[in-house]
Amino acid sequence: MTHPSDTLLSLLEPVLGAGARGAITDLDLPEIHAGADAGDGISRAAFAIALSVALHHDLLNRVPTGAAYVADCRAAGRPILLDHGALRTIALPDGAPTGAIPAGIGAFTRILDPLGYAIVDTYPLDRLRMTGYAFCHRDDPEGIAQYFVSELHVDRFDDAFAAAAARVFAGTVDVLDDIARRALDGFARDGRVSLDLARAALPVIVRAFDRHHPVPGLEDYGILKAASAEAAWIATEGNAFNHGTDRVDDVEAVADAQRAAGRSMKDRVEVSGSGRVRQTACRADWVERPFRDAEGRDVTMSVPGSFYEFISRDPDPATGRLDLRFDSGNAQGIFKMTEALDA
Repeated sequence: MTHPSDTLLSLLEPVLGAGARGAITDLDLPEIHAGADAGDGISRAAFAIALSVALHHDLLNRVPTGAAYVADCRAAGRPILLDHGALRTIALPDGAPTGAIPAGIGAFTRILDPLGYAIVDTYPLDRLRMTGYAFCHRDDPEGIAQYFVSELHVDRFDDAFAAAAARVFAGTVDVLDDIARRALDGFARDGRVSLDLARAALPVIVRAFDRHHPVPGLEDYGILKAASAEAAWIATEGNAFNHGTDRVDDVEAVADAQRAAGRSMKDRVEVSGSGRVRQTACRADWVERPFRDAEGRDVTMSVPGSFYEFISRDPDPATGRLDLRFDSGNAQGIFKMTEALDA
């Protein structure tokens, strides 16, 4: 359990309010934040940690299955070791921007790069017509949560799909304001910003991890869903955390325990080609989301939302360090957790 430093609490209270302390203590966070002296400003690493805490907290508010798992861990005195969070993005044809935000992973590179992240690996997800990118923190690769950001390539689908995608996503707005941009510029230039600027910027940057395009049309949603469960998910959930991941010692034992608790789990554990990375997940919780019908009326439907994942990582014998890589096959298997399982 992490003892919340005054600095981390100060950063997170504008976002999470009274929930900030619990959100911190639920996680096994690196000690790097404890040395962040507000008098010297907030380091990019401390801000990155605060961002991951806020996004994990938001995920639990949307994923009851994940919240129940975290509550079990809390009761057992075991904090969550947040391995990574996953994001999905849309890449429209010819590199066109997604409305007012950059195309594909550019929507998040502009945030993650100034905060100290670097793309360390690229993973073709050809069955899904996507590409995945692993963002790892330069200052503490093992301790600070990674991001697995995927990009759906609209130009690999037919014209009807591309037209529907344009109608759904072209109206995306950019929520980053001058304060957020000033903070990101400061992190990129100096590696730290003042506490006041960091406190003002964090709520804005957290809001970027959400849906910021208009309510999708029901017909367009149907076109996307027929060809890509992933595109349909982005249409309703936007750039929110698709899943968060607890790094555990024995993923098979965790999966068995979750099934015993009555939680709907993936049928099998995904094992990387190296054998060192093993992953499984709960199936996505269902959520109610708005749509517009052909007459422009508001309708609500139940659709797959986000989910919670579990991962075990072994050391890489070549380096002696924890194998932080992902695996294309594993990722494509895990992505199936947000497919609609129609009765």
